[in-house]
Amino acid sequence: MTDDFAGLPYRPCVGVMLVNGAGRVFVGKRIDNKEGDAWQMPQGGIDDGEELHPAALRELEEETGVPPHLVTIIAESREEHFYDLPDFLMGKLWGGKYRGQRQKWLLLRFGGEDTDINLDADDHAEFEAWKWVEPEQLPDLIVPFKKRVYRQVVEEFRGLI
Repeated sequence: MTDDFAGLPYRPCVGVMLVNGAGRVFVGKRIDNKEGDAWQMPQGGIDDGEELHPAALRELEEETGVPPHLVTIIAESREEHFYDLPDFLMGKLWGGKYRGQRQKWLLLRFGGEDTDINLDADDHAEFEAWKWVEPEQLPDLIVPFKKRVYRQVVEEFRGLI
């Protein structure tokens, strides 16, 4: 990271590990990654004045179409997880205001059917495809700069999945 960005803050964000009854985790394939397969769990910024749980439920519904009544919040990460953007993205995402993200993660149990997932539920779709995967696969599917965070989240929630 160049010195130009070292003083920037981290963007407040929430991440959602959505698990089904079989203990598999939802991942979506990002629309905006043209370099290859980039799969990730739902996540997004926390708006000013917004609380963590409502932000998580909002992001989940925007990205997957899954309404709040079809999920149960199981756990919240003990600590925030941080990552820095790679140099080639620094200054380009989020209006150049942030160096990366600070994330609290929630583990949610999905109580619906696969047909309840609708990637086109929001006008600004982020995913073009989705699937259920084993938790241990998550770090292999995410972009390199988020792998450490995904390993930490899987480890923390492993016993509750």
